[in-house]
Formats: sequence, structure tokens, C-alpha cells
Amino acid sequence: MSKRKDRQGVEQLFTRMVRTATAEDATISDEALRTSVDLARVLEPGDKRELTLMKKFRFQLLHAWIAQHIAPCRVADIGGGKGLMAYLLIQSGWQATVIDPIAQTLPVKYKELITGRQVHIAPSATVPRQNCVFAPEMAHDFKLLIALHAHGCNIMLIDAAAACRRQVILLPCCIIDEPLLPEPGVHWLQCVANYAKSRGFSIEPFRLNFKGQNIGLYLTPAG
Repeated sequence: MSKRKDRQGVEQLFTRMVRTATAEDATISDEALRTSVDLARVLEPGDKRELTLMKKFRFQLLHAWIAQHIAPCRVADIGGGKGLMAYLLIQSGWQATVIDPIAQTLPVKYKELITGRQVHIAPSATVPRQNCVFAPEMAHDFKLLIALHAHGCNIMLIDAAAACRRQVILLPCCIIDEPLLPEPGVHWLQCVANYAKSRGFSIEPFRLNFKGQNIGLYLTPAG
């Protein structure tokens, strides 16, 4: 598939997410997405340079989106790996915990989004971790659940959050180990959005400026 067709496919998918969330038949252009606050915030104010899709900033981009849209609270980063997302959230005043069955240490450094400055993480720094597979009852201990490209837990997170009325941020990447199969011709992300809506969630789709599956769903309990 060409880059142009791939880009058009992503735009069409995001448009469908918006329609699922708002029931509005609105078209979103590449230009509108490129200049949206969710993408443009990675540039200095007033900077008019063209944006290029980033490869290694997905945690920093999602952290920036969360920090600008949601008030600090107790958050679980499901499948959080080394814990950079949790570390960044903690630096912004959040109470963040990684839930991941594989024990890992924090990376030694990362780059800031706007300046590109390399930031070193102290060797003694840690983040709260639960080295286990996420279980539905864990949702009660948090206000927000995050799953960035986490395998096999998107539907479980929606069900767990629906049971105790928690907020969820999902960036689903694949259908591996999920209990729900999309109908023929239905994209997996659309299937997840439809299921969340059926469980009583309001949906806010968003896009971030990194390569790969960069469409996110912010789910809040309706009513």
C-alpha cells in the first residue's frame, strides 16, 4: 500500500471514529488534522514548520495529551513496559502505577518533545509497579485506565471500567487475544469504539503525531 493510500485510510478511519462518537457526518481533512492542537502542540508557539510523524515519542505525546485534557488523578498504565509513561505523569503531579507482568526498570534517558533535549533519569528513580497481568478488580483502585498498544486487554478494560464507572484511554493496535471479533468489513478500532458505546461510554477520538496506530479513544462513563 502506498503512503498516500495509507494516509487516506487513516483519515477515513479517524472520521468514522468521530462519527461514532458524535453521530455527525463531518469530513476531517489532512490539513485540519495537521494543524489541530493535538498534533501542533509538539512545535513551539508560532512555529509554522511542517510536521513529520515521529517514531519514538509516543509516550511523550500521549502524556502531553493527557496532561492537557484530564485533571491529575490515580492512573493505571496497563502494559506500561519500562514505565516511561508513568514516570512522565508522576512528574506532572499524577499518581501513576504500571501494571505489566514483565518486571522492567526505567529507561536511563528520554528526549523532550519540543526542545529535543535529552533528559537523564536518575539510576535510583522508580515508579510504582504491579508485575502481574491486569485483572478486572484492579480497576476499582484507579480513576483512569490507560492501554497504549496493549495486547489482549482492550475489551476487558472496557468491561472493568464499565462495572465501576472509570475512565479509559485506549490506543488499540491489534486483535490478538481479544474475546471479540469484528464483523466482516469492520475495522478492529471501529469494533472497539462500537463496543465501548454499547457499554455506556461517551467517546472522544483523538490522534497523535507518531508513526503507526496513532488513533486513541478517550472513554468516559455517560450520564
